[in-house]
Amino acid sequence: MSKIIIACGGTGGHLAPGIAVAEVLQERGHVCLLLISHKQVDSALVEKYSHLDFVKTPGRAFTGSLLQRLAFLGSLVSGFFTSRRMLREQAPDIVLLFGGFLSLGLGLAARTRGIPVALHEANCHPGKATRLIKHLSTRIYLPDGVRLRGVPPENIRYFDYPVRKDIKHSLKADAWNRLGLSVPNKLLVVIGGSQGATALNEWVEQNFGLLAKAGISVYCVTGLGNSIARTIHEIGKGGADTTATFVPFSSCMGDVISAADLIVSRAGAGSIAEIIRCRCPSILVPYPYAADDHQKANALAHERQGAGISLSQDKLNELSSEVCDLMFNDCLLAKFKSNLERLDRFDSSERIADDLLVLCHSEAIAKGEKLEPLR
Repeated sequence: MSKIIIACGGTGGHLAPGIAVAEVLQERGHVCLLLISHKQVDSALVEKYSHLDFVKTPGRAFTGSLLQRLAFLGSLVSGFFTSRRMLREQAPDIVLLFGGFLSLGLGLAARTRGIPVALHEANCHPGKATRLIKHLSTRIYLPDGVRLRGVPPENIRYFDYPVRKDIKHSLKADAWNRLGLSVPNKLLVVIGGSQGATALNEWVEQNFGLLAKAGISVYCVTGLGNSIARTIHEIGKGGADTTATFVPFSSCMGDVISAADLIVSRAGAGSIAEIIRCRCPSILVPYPYAADDHQKANALAHERQGAGISLSQDKLNELSSEVCDLMFNDCLLAKFKSNLERLDRFDSSERIADDLLVLCHSEAIAKGEKLEPLR
């Protein structure tokens, strides 16, 4: 039995893959401890995973003013010493980092204690944490086609984004039923990532009348704190009662995405991976202020794979016509769905779990420890 500490909090895009890998490892009889932040999105997302062990830890992102960045450095130093104490107490075989502000202190502390570090990068443009920790890592997991300068090729595995087991494709009618939706014609789902997207929420408010006349209902996940749950009604195509449903958060994203005929989404790596798993054609609107413009890179990569369309936020005035044109283009939607199925090639959670256990096994051999068979 191995023990793995996983740093994965701060955003849904970091936390969700940590949960996915932890579930696989725990099913195989290994021990996982997941470090998450105090942010509301983390608390909401972990609520349904009571079978996993989570520990909330403080931390700050490296953003904002000079004063905020100095506060980050203070938080990093504090996190380093806190991590050292935790590693001494927990004695893990390996630590797995999913980027973000919780990874830096733990990664540094692990290396000073001689504990192997594995690092997962979800985006097509590697983030700051990845660039800082890459030389400390025994293994780095990257998306296909992404290069990381200065890292030996033997340290890299191309395993893509781990998706939670409860995120899976289902029939639209079944998903509608579980979500309590009545859809007279077509359904557009709008999601802004784990923290929501004000620009997309406002676009739904402003354009729902037009969409309803075209026969398009809407289900919009607004993000925590951005609105209250509510439904608005319009007389739609053929006089049908057509609705726009707004929810701040959903713990059933597999159903939400599977329910859609088309999805409009931000272009975080986690959102894209779940869209692929649920086989939903998409229009991706990258967040224009994302670090290193990584969402634009993610969206363009998805578009090049023939799985959806990328549209910049400064062209939101064109989104309604794009949605209406694509929603009723059955030929193009079928092509997108075929390419989405091709992209969902393997279970990254299983492959990462396999590799982590191989690393633990190798470390045990190097220390001359008694070994159990790999599981």
